[in-house]
Amino acid sequence: MYKSILKPLFFLKKPEDAHHFTFDLTKLTFNLPIIKSLVKSTFQFDDPRLEREVFGLKFKNPVGLAAGFDKDAKLIDEMAMLGFGFIEIGTLTPKPQEGNPQPRLFRLPQDEALINRMGFNNGGVLDAVERLKNRKSDVIIGGNIGKNKNTPNENAVDDYLFCLEALHDYVDYFVVNVSSPNTPNLRDLQEKEPLKALLQAVKSANDLKEKPKPILLKIAPDLTDGQLDDIVEIVMDTNIDGVIATNTTIDRSGLTTAKAEVEAIGAGGVSGKVLAKRSTEVVRYLSRKSVGAFPIIGVGGIYSAEDAIEKLKAGACLVQVYSGMIYEGPGLIKKIKKGLLAYFSR
Repeated sequence: MYKSILKPLFFLKKPEDAHHFTFDLTKLTFNLPIIKSLVKSTFQFDDPRLEREVFGLKFKNPVGLAAGFDKDAKLIDEMAMLGFGFIEIGTLTPKPQEGNPQPRLFRLPQDEALINRMGFNNGGVLDAVERLKNRKSDVIIGGNIGKNKNTPNENAVDDYLFCLEALHDYVDYFVVNVSSPNTPNLRDLQEKEPLKALLQAVKSANDLKEKPKPILLKIAPDLTDGQLDDIVEIVMDTNIDGVIATNTTIDRSGLTTAKAEVEAIGAGGVSGKVLAKRSTEVVRYLSRKSVGAFPIIGVGGIYSAEDAIEKLKAGACLVQVYSGMIYEGPGLIKKIKKGLLAYFSR
């Protein structure tokens, strides 16, 4: 039904308009008793064999919703109804910000991909906290945190620490995002010394809490092997809990969409099927280089159970989806879980 009816209707709208329309429609309908029951019976699929314990948290299943879809924690309970094992909100910043000028989200249907240059548009971390206080589901929540656009890199640590403090009682793990290509100079924080200092500061503040939360680092797929070696070293030295591989890519060489069309879109990070191979390569490299010393969440180009299994074979412990759900629909989560169960049961 999604691919034959709903998707064509959604794709008639501009991508960001379709996103907001979907949010409003979901919020309106999913909490109606009949619809709520129908959604749960259609999309949920649980089995104890899908459960995973990673960085001290027990996940009902290994399939999560990647950051960027529900930035402001507006649909936690509704997305939980679709059967996700965990949901990552954000990227959140201390102050609300509009993000980059529109249009800033683009579809590439031929490649089943998206290009975005959203620029950390969000209502601010304190706004999200108020929603998290009222959530009803017990789904695991990750808090993806970043810095405001106008905060210079030398003061970036203050933004990350502000978000950590605000969210600490309301999320289950944190993700330090220094890998978005859409905030000026943000990726400079992935360089060895600035990154190590940032992670040490976040880890130290977290360790002072009565109940410290797992700290993960989200990295770009565009890092060289040498930079990935640095990531492994930094993760080990700072003793953070894991890595999310990967964010969107600035590499467009794998796209089949006409070059002129892609160039007309302008700057932005690419997600979707074209990212699958590279993100899996990064997962595999990190896993082998570290000898499995820390958990990795694999994300990028997961459109089927087979795609998820490839990430797990490469060394991921958990996976996340985003663009795949846009193109395949919400039934993708259940399909992945059924495929994983068959794989685990071999």
